[in-house]
Amino acid sequence: GMGGMGGMGGMGNGMGGHPFGSGVGGDDMFGSMGGNSFRRQQSQPQKVEVPLNITLEELYMGTTKRRKVTRSVANRGKVEETLEIQVKPGWKEGTKVTYAGRGDEIPGQPPQDLVFVLTQKPHPVFTREGDDLIVTKRISLVEALTEGNKIDVKSLDGRVLRVGLREVIRPGSERVIAGEGMPKPKYPGQKGNLRIKFDVSFPVHQLSGQAAEDLKRALGG
Repeated sequence: GMGGMGGMGGMGNGMGGHPFGSGVGGDDMFGSMGGNSFRRQQSQPQKVEVPLNITLEELYMGTTKRRKVTRSVANRGKVEETLEIQVKPGWKEGTKVTYAGRGDEIPGQPPQDLVFVLTQKPHPVFTREGDDLIVTKRISLVEALTEGNKIDVKSLDGRVLRVGLREVIRPGSERVIAGEGMPKPKYPGQKGNLRIKFDVSFPVHQLSGQAAEDLKRALGG
């Protein structure tokens, strides 16, 4: 079965519990067996964490990753198998997907839990803050001051978002496009925001000719 997201704990204590591991069932199981906290602690399987590299596009769209793992199995030696990891749209870096009992089998201990930890590769255009996506757009001083200019932002699913510059763009200013950020896993159909930060390019040299005329016109002169 598939593992669950991180922070869900429990893992059924390696005794055939649900792979999502509620923890409650594990406590009840040991309670009915007359166990104590020491026995319960001793029976917790070791967790082996493995990084799972993933792109921002894959976190945006959701994906299925397949990974070959080799583990030691009692009386069988090394065994290779392929595990499928279902990545839901909007999951964050650091999310953990746990496969209970799918690590090495060690004599006298429960089989290890195998834990995949999502590790996002750096993206060339976007950075992520929570459910928001952030992109920096470089524009000229004339563009910043001129009404009616538009910029295009290509979304992670390939759409082109055309954004009109309706007001004077000051250095460091930001435009927010609601609902064009990352999907929110807990709220299906909802997304965070796209935040466009502007880097206004000032001329290195004094302006002359057409450039000076353009700026003068932008300033209303």
